[in-house]
Amino acid sequence: MSEPRGIEPPIKSMGGGQRFVVKYRSDARVLQDAAVLNRSLSAVVGRAGLSRAPLGARSASGPAVSAVLSQRSAVPRWNVVSASRVLNETEVVGFLRELRADPDVEYAEVEHMYQHMAVDSRAVTPNDPLYAARQWNFFNPTSGVNAPAAWDIAQGDGVVVAVLDTGIVQDHLDLQANVMPGYDMISDLRISRRATDARVPGGWDVGDWVEPNYCDGWAGAAAPRNSSWHGSHVAGTIAQETGNGVGLAGLAHKAKVMPVRVLGSCGGTEADIADGIVWAVGGEVPGLPLNPNPAEVINMSLGSGSHNACSPLLQAAMDLANSKGAIIVVAAGNSDDKAASYTMSSCKNIISVGANGLNGDRAFYSSYGARVDVSAPGGNGGVLNSGFIWQVINGGATRPTARWVTGGKAGTSMASPHVAAAVAMIQGVAATPLNWLQMRNLLRETARPAPVLASGSKQNGAGLLDIHAALLKALVPPCDASQQTCPLAATPLFSKIVDELDGDRGSSQLFRFEAKAGEVLSFITYGGRGDVSLYASFNKEPQVGQADAFSTRPGNSETVRFIAPSAGTYYVKLVVVSAFTDVSLVARQ
Repeated sequence: MSEPRGIEPPIKSMGGGQRFVVKYRSDARVLQDAAVLNRSLSAVVGRAGLSRAPLGARSASGPAVSAVLSQRSAVPRWNVVSASRVLNETEVVGFLRELRADPDVEYAEVEHMYQHMAVDSRAVTPNDPLYAARQWNFFNPTSGVNAPAAWDIAQGDGVVVAVLDTGIVQDHLDLQANVMPGYDMISDLRISRRATDARVPGGWDVGDWVEPNYCDGWAGAAAPRNSSWHGSHVAGTIAQETGNGVGLAGLAHKAKVMPVRVLGSCGGTEADIADGIVWAVGGEVPGLPLNPNPAEVINMSLGSGSHNACSPLLQAAMDLANSKGAIIVVAAGNSDDKAASYTMSSCKNIISVGANGLNGDRAFYSSYGARVDVSAPGGNGGVLNSGFIWQVINGGATRPTARWVTGGKAGTSMASPHVAAAVAMIQGVAATPLNWLQMRNLLRETARPAPVLASGSKQNGAGLLDIHAALLKALVPPCDASQQTCPLAATPLFSKIVDELDGDRGSSQLFRFEAKAGEVLSFITYGGRGDVSLYASFNKEPQVGQADAFSTRPGNSETVRFIAPSAGTYYVKLVVVSAFTDVSLVARQ
């Protein structure tokens, strides 16, 4: 297993100690007996040499350490373990080494902290027609999501969207009619700003302000700031009350948003986020009632601030949500870097959303690359009306007040809820709800090409979200094979858009590409690990031994090329010779 990432700040427990996530083996006795687990942890501390303070070394290593179970995760076999103080890097390495050596332990790592993905904000009291003046992101023909035409078809009726974020301010001026109470999953009062570590119903945002030095040495340095009201802004884009003569509009304004509060002052822990995912979709969380209104869609406008692969705990929670039919939409990140290097876009079976500005190009901050599926308005910042995404938020500096303002923010946090709302609108009218892969393919197929390419090679998904086009395609009746020739079920490819893939030995994956006549067409795989073979045919499914072109070199560097292709559909099949991961597939024409 990987060594801990030294650049990451520690997450401290309420008592001031450091937190670790640990997965135990299915037959481990400690899963049933907390006392046995704590004795096991004491033994780990002893083997790591941390159970007594070294003479004359307190300034370097600190006092003696103890470790206890502090939280049971909703994801089976996962737990949070807290040390009594923050460990230095050498101590972390030693503690994890001995913990991983325990025969009952399958995985152990430092717990990570995640932040919301807003770049900038400002708030003003509105004095003009807010929809027409501010919400370019809904109707601008170049960069908007084509909402007015989409509203003639769907508004999200009956769909529940869970917003995993800072919560929603209770009794929201322009959102409350569309809010379905959720849960506050934050298990540390220093993060939650509540009076107790206990999780509580509602999911209401009580503020996430940060005083000077509040987070230092605990969850990493964070500049002092007022409360963000980030969750209310995100939820407003999804389902702000519309047509009521107040404030601004929401996209899926007949859907219900459910606040699942996982972010507070300084951020949120991965254990709380994982439990929030599980609870949102109706899974069992120890000590909490079942969610009586499981979400079909989850929006996660949050992520890591530094390079960080998807943790096994978060992936397990997302897999559970997928198994229950939920679709997870995440912000790609604001690092102007490859999205695959950060959580949440590095996770599997999610829809990752990049941000575009008013001109339709990739926003300067938006993370990019093969893990980004589609772009949606996130704003570029800096221009009062056109540079931000606007919604009604609370006017309080720390805790909520009776004052409400329109808040302008920019970021992939603001882009992601556009896609979450689109998913809700599509699911609300689809005869059979789509799974996450069908939904991702639909959104990619119906996206509009970016009108400008100032970002060069920094790929921002298949194009710009077009909700109207997605709805029209979703409502096309299923093909009746007895009456017509039906297209093959295949994942769409787009020119110069890279797909990063995994596969098990003996399996195959089928893709399709709409080609133009005459221009050289190439299909290429490269990178990653394992061994794949590549087969391609025009207007039919290629087979091993029966394909128009193929490449079967050892490894993953495969190329097939059509010098004078016909206009129409080319099908590409990857056949897995040995299990592969992180292999890139690209069509070039």
